[in-house]
Amino acid sequence: MTPAEELRGALAAMGLDLPEARQAQLLAFIALLQKWNRTYNLTAIRDEREMLTHHLLDSLSLLPVLEKSALTGRRWADVGSGAGLPGIPLAIACPELSMTSIETVEKKAAFQRQAKIELGLGNFTVENRRVEDMPGGGFDAVVSRAFAELPDFVRLAGHLRAPCGRLYAMKGVLPEDEIKRLPNGWILHEALPLRVPGLDAQRHLLVIEKA
Repeated sequence: MTPAEELRGALAAMGLDLPEARQAQLLAFIALLQKWNRTYNLTAIRDEREMLTHHLLDSLSLLPVLEKSALTGRRWADVGSGAGLPGIPLAIACPELSMTSIETVEKKAAFQRQAKIELGLGNFTVENRRVEDMPGGGFDAVVSRAFAELPDFVRLAGHLRAPCGRLYAMKGVLPEDEIKRLPNGWILHEALPLRVPGLDAQRHLLVIEKA
């Protein structure tokens, strides 16, 4: 099975109907990540199919569980995005949202800037700075995939949230201890199980709100 066929089947299993052009962009992103990874060591995963499952599909897994209102016309921030995950896959799959990636490591931010150019992502912006140095209140949604424990995520990135905005933390096994240590004034709104085809591991999306 080719990567294109594997991606098509996985997206169908997730209930995601993406045009062929966007699927081609997603595969081009993986190819670019592989190319840069050989020199800059952006991710420990080297195999193309593992990248497709563990990075691409995992990043997209939150889409089936989110309401369309959380995406259309919304301003998203991806905090500590590394190689642009989940920000770049989300920006490709949802051109109707505005995605800002916040990454402190220059080589990773440089890769993201190149991906923006090569993939033609007009709805994607890269900020090469610390999240706590970003001005506050500018985003309807703030997402993290491998950034920090929940208390630190809220403490460092909570100010980015616009009024009525939410924080979204992508996690593996439900982190009960982290949830108990959420800072005062913040609550877990819901914990949504995520399904990633080909990945035999628990995944959850934690939705955090101001109390």
